[in-house]
Amino acid sequence: MHRTYFALDLRDDPELIAAYERWHRPEHIWPEVTLGLRARGVIELELFRCGNRLLQVLRHEPVAGVQTSPAPPELSNNRLAEWERLMWQFQAPLPFAQPGEKWVPMQRIFSLQETLRARAAL
Repeated sequence: MHRTYFALDLRDDPELIAAYERWHRPEHIWPEVTLGLRARGVIELELFRCGNRLLQVLRHEPVAGVQTSPAPPELSNNRLAEWERLMWQFQAPLPFAQPGEKWVPMQRIFSLQETLRARAAL
């Protein structure tokens, strides 16, 4: 099982942030979104928020070709593209994102378990 992490900002507006969170409640998120994620090999997707910064955690099988970031609208079916356009009204690119980049991959810089194993091997 693999985990991949991404970051994105929300527009810094309490009303927009509240609306974004409402859209992600089980009764509001479109079934095509959840089914589309599963069809791309995503087992679990979690969103965490601190202020207007989002952290996305994806759990997925290590299968070649699994797309582990949200699909750009041009690569999705029409309903998923519509969802992406809807979400973009709440989202803002990170200051260092590339043009057109939404979710920016995060780089892991520390692992307690790997550090303990490395020290034990010395």
